[in-house]
Amino acid sequence: VHLVESGGGLVQSGGSLRLSCAASGFTFSRYTMRWYRQAPGKERELVATITSSGGSTSYADSVKGRFTISRDNEKNRVYLQMISLKPEDTAVYYCMANYDINYWGKGTVVTVSS
Repeated sequence: VHLVESGGGLVQSGGSLRLSCAASGFTFSRYTMRWYRQAPGKERELVATITSSGGSTSYADSVKGRFTISRDNEKNRVYLQMISLKPEDTAVYYCMANYDINYWGKGTVVTVSS
């Protein structure tokens, strides 16, 4: 099982990034997918969730209206489009697959400069 995040980087405040998570080794279309983040010195927090079909999404209050989670079950990928980024969005971003067991990626670093 592999979850590999990509798309992180350094961006100025107000900028945008699109994170991608490539999944392999399990039946991706059965799994709810989530994006988490962990800022330095803070606990990991749930950012966004998308159901297995992609029919339902939910977001942390801190990112509502700025982040959009989506998925492509043909390509076994989940995405996180982030706009209007703020310095407080700086964190390591992880994707997580949830069904009968949880799988985690190793994360991608997002740094937002002020």
